[in-house]
Amino acid sequence: MLKSLFVYGVLGVSVLLIPAKSNKISVCIEDEKDLRVDCLIKPEPSKSNTFQFSWSSGSKESVITTNDSRLSPDTDFKTTVKELTPHGYRMTLTNFTDKLPRNSSLLCKLSGKTAKVVVVNDKLPKCSAGNVFLRSPISWIFCLLLFFYQTQS
Repeated sequence: MLKSLFVYGVLGVSVLLIPAKSNKISVCIEDEKDLRVDCLIKPEPSKSNTFQFSWSSGSKESVITTNDSRLSPDTDFKTTVKELTPHGYRMTLTNFTDKLPRNSSLLCKLSGKTAKVVVVNDKLPKCSAGNVFLRSPISWIFCLLLFFYQTQS
């Protein structure tokens, strides 16, 4: 009993003291071989809600899609963008494998903030609920708590 109280106490304090990191951008391949990019940057209320998805390779940066009328996206890319709740945008890039260099960086910019991830085309994970769950730090804490609960029962 005392041992389990100690373990839960340590886990509880560590959850409160160590803030969970959240990924601001995630990239995966959908079943149709389309590239999905989730940009989860929280916008600032005082700034306009403009988004931009782009890729860079070396010193070259190309805009894939944007809602900023001052920028012109590359017309070679076929994309769809959906707004996510509570914040962020999801871009789906159709037939991306022929258009992006093998090693490149994907960037998303939202309300002046930027998130970046390096992409290697043949090493991208498939999009699935399991992948999203396992990439979340909260899932690991939940699994640890469940493990300790099962070992104490």
